[in-house]
Amino acid sequence: MAVDMRVGQKSKDNFDRASLVFPDGTSRVTIERDPTPLYIDRGIGSYLFDVDGRRFVDLNCNFTTLIHGHAFAPVVEALTRQIQRGSCFANPTESEIELAELLCGRIPAIERVRFVNTGTEAVLFAIKAARAFTGRSKIAKLEGAYHGAYDWVEVSQAATPDNWGDPMEPKSTAFYRGMPASVLDEVVVLRFNDVEGLRRVMSLHAADLAAIIVDPMPSRGGLIAPKPEFIAAVQEAARANGILVISDEVLNLRQSFHGASARYGLVPDLVTMGKIIGGGLPIGAVGGREDVMKVFDGSAGRPLLPQGGTFSANPLSMTAGLAAMRHLDHVAFAHLETLGDFVRDGIGRAISIWDAPLCVTGAASLFRLHPRAQAPNDYRDIYPTAAGATLMKQLTRFFADNGIILPYGASAALSTPMTRADGQFIVDAFAGFLDRHQNLLDAIEASKRSS
Repeated sequence: MAVDMRVGQKSKDNFDRASLVFPDGTSRVTIERDPTPLYIDRGIGSYLFDVDGRRFVDLNCNFTTLIHGHAFAPVVEALTRQIQRGSCFANPTESEIELAELLCGRIPAIERVRFVNTGTEAVLFAIKAARAFTGRSKIAKLEGAYHGAYDWVEVSQAATPDNWGDPMEPKSTAFYRGMPASVLDEVVVLRFNDVEGLRRVMSLHAADLAAIIVDPMPSRGGLIAPKPEFIAAVQEAARANGILVISDEVLNLRQSFHGASARYGLVPDLVTMGKIIGGGLPIGAVGGREDVMKVFDGSAGRPLLPQGGTFSANPLSMTAGLAAMRHLDHVAFAHLETLGDFVRDGIGRAISIWDAPLCVTGAASLFRLHPRAQAPNDYRDIYPTAAGATLMKQLTRFFADNGIILPYGASAALSTPMTRADGQFIVDAFAGFLDRHQNLLDAIEASKRSS
């Protein structure tokens, strides 16, 4: 039976206070409100508890970060020991060496690592490293893909049918008012899974491109599987023209023990990481080929690319990340893979039973729902109609009413504490939504016929 999980009075009171000190009442644009955000008191395992005492299965996991769920005991214990010894130093610590050794030993493309504080910083420094290594300034990126808050990778992140241009030649579109026109001139936009388009555009700009940055399965781009021929085309075009391949795995490192590149056959020159490698604390990292990473080498004087950061490689993030990653072993990944398949298969069966104009994408511990019957091929396919947007908002609300936090329009993430019973709970909630909202499903079909 559905339980009323609407935002409670304490959350409403907190939002009233927050509205007096934050521009829109929140400190992150990604905070979801309907119309009030849900304020959290604590998290345990796969569950969150709000300030009003309500419990939710957490499918957000702080935007896929918490692969071991909340308050993971080995991380709590490691942090407790470390905080008593100090939170940060100007000098290096052994823990940063240990986490770097783990990453170099696990991720095939990584021979050397530098730690930073966020995924955004990791992407920023990977792009700068590619520029420093090649002496070129332009980059290529995928339309609709999210790579953090760096001007160049924000280009065409939120392109719309009104400005994204011809399918054969996507335009570089501004992400925010005032984005410099010079930034748009430095970014070449590609469509995901468009092999011929990639080859054509990469060849046209080859002499100026320092790197192509690719999320092997773009989250905000639809969490769509890459075609093997597209991955091969990225590799071939880059190698033929001296362009570095950056695999952004800040989110998708969680796709396998060896990361997403290994899963899909990509051999990048640089890899950006974050989220799961910090055990729930702020972190980012750039790793890659030894010769490329040498741009950071300051042992003989000023490096080609100076990189610092007061909290980079701080012992709290290193300690938490090391504890989390050591417990993210082959057994843990097998559990997540099995559970992910179970949830996606269950959702797919429900869609078939109700003949609903929906589909589910994703892999490993990630899934995403789309208000369309056929699996999308790229970002343009997932751009929602008004009816589709309404349905997805209602789906998020229905899940909340039934005790599940489902990110609106983004990747849902499973965590290691989740069980098959949790997976069934998610599938049953989705089936309940289809049963209760046939009118919204009919509206999507009607909008498709009218278009």
